[in-house]
Amino acid sequence: MVDDGAANRELIRSYLGQIDCDVREAEDGPAALAQIEISAPDLVLLDVRMPKMDGYEVCRRIKAMPHGRLLPVVMITGLSQTTHRIMALEAGADDFMAKPVEGAELIARVRSALRLKELYNSLDGAEHVIFSLATAVEAKDAFTERHTQRVGESARFLGQCLGLSDSMLDTLYRGGMIHDIGKIGVSDSILHKPGPLDPIEVPQMQAHVAIGESIVRPLRSTSGLLPIIRHHHERFDGLGYPDGLRGREIPRAARIVSVCDAFDALVNDRPYRVRRSTEEALEVLRAGAGSQWDPEAVALLASELPSIQHLGAA
Repeated sequence: MVDDGAANRELIRSYLGQIDCDVREAEDGPAALAQIEISAPDLVLLDVRMPKMDGYEVCRRIKAMPHGRLLPVVMITGLSQTTHRIMALEAGADDFMAKPVEGAELIARVRSALRLKELYNSLDGAEHVIFSLATAVEAKDAFTERHTQRVGESARFLGQCLGLSDSMLDTLYRGGMIHDIGKIGVSDSILHKPGPLDPIEVPQMQAHVAIGESIVRPLRSTSGLLPIIRHHHERFDGLGYPDGLRGREIPRAARIVSVCDAFDALVNDRPYRVRRSTEEALEVLRAGAGSQWDPEAVALLASELPSIQHLGAA
């Protein structure tokens, strides 16, 4: 926790006393960097306006450290303008919170970030490459920042609601994190196109599922993620891609991730349209339940939406 204000540090420490974690403090950027060099934490909560070095520069230096790219950084600031949020993301921040910090939201964000770090810690060398590639895909596009993490979190939560096994919850989370990894093989001109894709571009975009599958397939430890990567664009009526699977032919994990993916895309800006309200997004999902999406997954997401949004998933 890096903040030049002792009162701010004390407030955050009191909130985090509700969860099982050890909190270290630094009152400025240089002190924080020195601590991180000696013993890297699992998460950095970072203020923006500080003496000696602002939070943006601290974040950039953290991300330049060995393994620093996989160290989650959440920036916390009273500066609420969009430009400051963009500056934080450009500096490499993984998340952004505005002051005054609300306790329940802070705890939810911290738990989410620690779960992400726990995932990174559990990966072997080859898996690190895969997940780093997935992160690189998002880094190329400001419209999709944190999209995959939100999809992974919300898919895992829906799996919990369904009473699925711990191994399936892990699969949903990991699959949500890397479901779009194949987009690294799609041209930026297609990914960032502000209008509809033409008949030549559509199959190039659709190829990302097969590209993603081919990237991940060599790793035995990620074999359970392949159905999510390949089939998250199948449709319940059989008109999706790449295999035209119908209904419950589509793997359950892929059906869950598909709904979470669609909802998050709808409520966030994309190059080809502005974000929709939560109510409008739910209307789209309900209208497509039974044709595009699994009706059970749509109904569950709609019923659990307040909890999902509280996770920071939307």
